Amino acid sequence: MVPAGKRESILRALDDEGIDYVVTDETSSREYTATVTFPLPSAAVEPVLERLREAGLDRDAYTVVLDAETVISRRFDDLVERYEEGEENGDRIAREELAARARSLAPTWRTFVVMTAVSAIVATAGLLLDSAAVVVGSMVIAPLIGPAMATSTGSVVDDRELLLRGVKLQVAGGVLAVVAAAGFAALLRTAHVVPLEAADVFAIDEVRERLVPDVLSLVIALGAGAAGALSLSTGVSTALVGVMIAAALVPPTAVVGIGLAWGSPRTVSGAFVLVLVNFLSINFAALAVLWLTGYRPESWFRREEARTATLKRIATLGVALLVLSTLLAGVTYGTYRTATFEEDTRLAVDDALADYEDLERLSLTVVYEETFPFSRPERVTVTVGHPPGRETPELAGRLAERIEAIDDSLLRDDGPITVEVRYVAVDVGTSADRTAAAASVGPSSPSTASGRVTTRHTA
Repeated sequence: MVPAGKRESILRALDDEGIDYVVTDETSSREYTATVTFPLPSAAVEPVLERLREAGLDRDAYTVVLDAETVISRRFDDLVERYEEGEENGDRIAREELAARARSLAPTWRTFVVMTAVSAIVATAGLLLDSAAVVVGSMVIAPLIGPAMATSTGSVVDDRELLLRGVKLQVAGGVLAVVAAAGFAALLRTAHVVPLEAADVFAIDEVRERLVPDVLSLVIALGAGAAGALSLSTGVSTALVGVMIAAALVPPTAVVGIGLAWGSPRTVSGAFVLVLVNFLSINFAALAVLWLTGYRPESWFRREEARTATLKRIATLGVALLVLSTLLAGVTYGTYRTATFEEDTRLAVDDALADYEDLERLSLTVVYEETFPFSRPERVTVTVGHPPGRETPELAGRLAERIEAIDDSLLRDDGPITVEVRYVAVDVGTSADRTAAAASVGPSSPSTASGRVTTRHTA
């Protein structure tokens, strides 16, 4: 809408840019003399609006940007070639469009609270049911992409109101998700709907995989934040990217709530760190992508101030991520050490069994105490096969000594490791065509023995 006294200068600006337009006289208000309609490529919206503001179009005038399905015109093709191929802003949407999309993604408080609580409850149910499908469903309904994008957009365009709204929604959403998950899990435990002890709950696959996160979790969150910023700035649908962001945030917050409900906050400390890392990573990646894409405040005198503030926020988020990522790196290294410990343990057991030609290692399992960021082995269980009727040797003590000799100060902190040996009788027969066949019979006869020796390691 063209303000009074600005009609000639605005139309001249459009003519200078080579833009076709339609002018309609406005008679409903004295403040505006005409309405101008013109087609633009997405990349041209921001520079043309800046040119019109220089010509006298103020922010009080109504400017409506609509998506057009198709524009059939050779003159329009020239505009596309000039702005989308020759300008630096490429295919990104205008600054005003970015801010408007970010505001639309940030829901009202009532909707946000309800949807966040529901998604956390559904995620808790899915985790306790060990159902990946239900957990994915909780991600679909989580309204978490809006607050993250609002925070980043408000920072780069220097919109303090949008920035604060995004931060408040993120903080409130994280706390609300944990409280809702904890309350729902506590209700299930009290009503004996899930009659499991804490150890059994944390042994559920969907829960256990989020107790000890590694550096790959950081990659997922950074990728989700970058994808969210790119989808927002290019006008692409953010629905699927929102699911990706929720995948990084909803399940770990539900795990934290489950840990609180079962009275084991220490066990879910890894999931809590994962929640913090994911929140910071998404904001860090989105903020960096939007800034590198070229979004700046409208007024030139505010750009330096916004630049300083944005770079400070990026640096702060980067330092916080670096600190927390050291814990994730420690977990990754600890995973490598546990794999090495298990391999050394297998070699030690096989070496001990080599003295008995009738004995065979059938399986070996190691149970760990989940202490973030490192896991300590608590129990080593070895299943040994032997011929029926054969006297079984006392192996537990010998194996405990050999496992004690494994040099791994990272995993051993003077805590005892229980070594348990289980014997299974194995009957081997030969078929008519001389092909061997084996059948396991277990547990074995009363002569079968099991040994348990507890040894204390020193660092």
